[in-house]
Amino acid sequence: MKKTIHFFLTTVAFLFSTVIMAQSTVTGTVIDAELNSPLPGANIVEKGTTNGISSDFDGNFTLTTGASSGDIVISYVGYGSVTISFNGNTNLGDIKLNPDNSLKEIVITGTGVIDLAEDRKTPIAVSTIKANEIRERAGNWDLPEVLKSTPSVQNIKGGGFGDGSMFLRGFDQTNTAFMLNGQPINSPEDGRMFWSNWAGVLDVANAVQVQRGLGASKLAISSVGGTVNIVTKTVDRKEGGFLQQMIGNDNYTKTNVYYSTGLMENGWAFSGMFGHWQGDGYVDYTDGQGQTYFLSFGYKPNENHLFNFLITGAPQWHAAAGRGDIEDFLENGRRYNSWNFDGVDSPNRLNGGKYPGGRNVYHKPVANLSWDWNISENSTLSTVLYGSLGRGTFAFTITDRNTGDPLYARGSNNNHNWYGLVSNFETQLNENLSLNFGADVRLYNGIHFRSVNEFLSVNSVEGTNRTNSNVNTLTEVFGGINPWDLTFNTNDDHAQRFGYDYEEQINYGGVFGQLEYSNDNFSAFFQGSASTQSHVRTEFKEVQIAGQSEESEKVNNPGFNVKAGSAYTINQDHKVFVNVGYYSRQPFHSVLFVSDRNGNELVEPEIENEKITGLEAGYQFKSDKVSANLNAYYTIWDNRTDLQTEGNQGDNDFRLFQTQGVKQAHMGVELEVFTRPMDNLKVNGFLSVGDWTYDGDGLRRTFDEAGNEIESATTVNLDGVKIGGGAQLTAGLFADYEFLPRFSVDGTWNTYSNLYSQGAATVEEPSIELPAYDTVDVGLSYKWLLGKNDKNSLQFRVNINNVFDEVYIESLNENNPLSTDPTQNYKGVNIANQGRFGYGRTWNFSMRYNF
Repeated sequence: MKKTIHFFLTTVAFLFSTVIMAQSTVTGTVIDAELNSPLPGANIVEKGTTNGISSDFDGNFTLTTGASSGDIVISYVGYGSVTISFNGNTNLGDIKLNPDNSLKEIVITGTGVIDLAEDRKTPIAVSTIKANEIRERAGNWDLPEVLKSTPSVQNIKGGGFGDGSMFLRGFDQTNTAFMLNGQPINSPEDGRMFWSNWAGVLDVANAVQVQRGLGASKLAISSVGGTVNIVTKTVDRKEGGFLQQMIGNDNYTKTNVYYSTGLMENGWAFSGMFGHWQGDGYVDYTDGQGQTYFLSFGYKPNENHLFNFLITGAPQWHAAAGRGDIEDFLENGRRYNSWNFDGVDSPNRLNGGKYPGGRNVYHKPVANLSWDWNISENSTLSTVLYGSLGRGTFAFTITDRNTGDPLYARGSNNNHNWYGLVSNFETQLNENLSLNFGADVRLYNGIHFRSVNEFLSVNSVEGTNRTNSNVNTLTEVFGGINPWDLTFNTNDDHAQRFGYDYEEQINYGGVFGQLEYSNDNFSAFFQGSASTQSHVRTEFKEVQIAGQSEESEKVNNPGFNVKAGSAYTINQDHKVFVNVGYYSRQPFHSVLFVSDRNGNELVEPEIENEKITGLEAGYQFKSDKVSANLNAYYTIWDNRTDLQTEGNQGDNDFRLFQTQGVKQAHMGVELEVFTRPMDNLKVNGFLSVGDWTYDGDGLRRTFDEAGNEIESATTVNLDGVKIGGGAQLTAGLFADYEFLPRFSVDGTWNTYSNLYSQGAATVEEPSIELPAYDTVDVGLSYKWLLGKNDKNSLQFRVNINNVFDEVYIESLNENNPLSTDPTQNYKGVNIANQGRFGYGRTWNFSMRYNF
């Protein structure tokens, strides 16, 4: 018996000592690679086991492993995970985690309505820019400038504040869908975007996601080129705020203050931001100023419900830059602006005493109420109710035809009342299958008329209505040029309107759904929507009889879209996918009638739906140091109606060209590469190569500004003509190096070529190729910690754009061929062409106090 007991005890001791010898102690500290601050609550797990712990408040951890060697995986929500090997007792020191490209760390309300790429397992071609990147890159620019380092994106700055635009895969802004927290914000009339109306959106953005091509949106929206999702702040996790001051070139200044209570114990949350900006503009006599406001009220009564009410707006005015020939800019410099007047006695003159030839004045407050309901562990319902009351004008200076002296500012008023509701139900049917379905309703009323916004050298104007010969004496000023005054001005006196006076009612209703299957290696989805859209135009013909009107025939257009795709995960580093889609998209309101400025007569033959077919495939690679996305696409846009203008509105030579039956073919490849050679260095790059051309012929009709068809319809040959506006070859390189803790320098190089003019091109007068150009931007950032962590800090940022002061033609609006006289050409472009040069070197400096 004693021998048996001795043998048993010896065996147990041996086994126990073996286990002890097999164990190891691994220690380390998990920190944020960009902020150099600890990450409390990070997950540390022994790979292949459930053995794990969390880091403490200072980011420290001690893990006793079950084996003497192996791997541990360190992860944190919103950051890329890291796998590190150990052999015996090991101190790993500082383990730096880098923020990843996802949006998982952001609290988003209306989650089921905002169609983000992370919400679907089947991939798309997507790029995400998060808050810290936006804050550093944006400076005093609009959103298109921030997105210029995204594949297949071309940014055009324009002349004045907020006059920029962008192209995505060769499609202009009217055919790229822009969404604000799930709400479509393109104009329902013609799809246009006016960045001056959204001057403050980047100040409150948590992230911007660019979905190229088919995208993830379930709504029937104008996403021919892609979808840009802007996700703003709503309910913050923690209390805090900031005070920021920025200055820049040409007397630019901007002040913002933001505060958030965070989600409090009683379930309520409040955040608000207010700001003011002003500047002289890069182009001469393009002064501007405006305000930004943002208010958000959140309430989370329990874990199943989250409510949020948000209102934001950016009232502003800015002087516009008139168009000019390339010759004008070569003689007078890139800042040249002929669109101004001397000797005007008005309090609304610009810096230097000039009065603008045109001034944009607008205020578009937007409000939405969202409700997220976690019905059960597997089902959720998200609903967003939104509304917008836009009020504004373009004040065009009218001059005496004989002397050229300014007489008055004529306002072309564009007001709207816009309401909508989007609701989406999502349920997990089983472990592999999920279902979404919902409804989308939009109601829009557009109000358009001309009025006097300021008298300059006269006290009254004889106003003529285009639809008849009635002449009315106008003695009242509507709204002036203050956006706040225009907001609260009812503008309902038809007797004081002239030129044109009409309203539009555009109502939209649709349903949508998505079914997605996924397992460990494979995913597939099917998505579809059906909708109907109605149009009614009301013409107020007899301006001398207030309230008299005539309604057009009601137009109803059904539409639908279907999308499907699948993806296969080869292993943890490699994934491939393919998506296909077809849209039958209703035509814009602006092309249904003979002219959008006069008369209720419908275009004959009737405008039919546009037909869009998209096919895309992609490959994704991801490792610890390098990740890459490769995408190929082919998009056919058929039966579209193209609108082109020639000359300036208000001039006798103004022409509107309407071309029906246009077909475009866009194909290309895109490559994005993200690398981190060292913990304090990241280098990213992209390359996009496209081939965008017209296919076949179109039928062109010509109108004057009064809406009169002045020429017989003609067939135009467009086959093979290059599509202008966006560069068909773009590439870029971005590097960020932290040479001291929280002290970093970054640089961006972009190149653009195969860029063509935007004029009304034909085979006989093809698009003109613009000279290729490069730009280099640099930035310097420093974050000074005022406490133990980054909550209280001072951030400094300097941006210098176009460092080498590159001189380049940004856009052309005409197609005049090369002159036989070499002195009349500039870098292969006839200087008689109307266009615009890009900006030279610009800068901005900001200081931000975080608390």
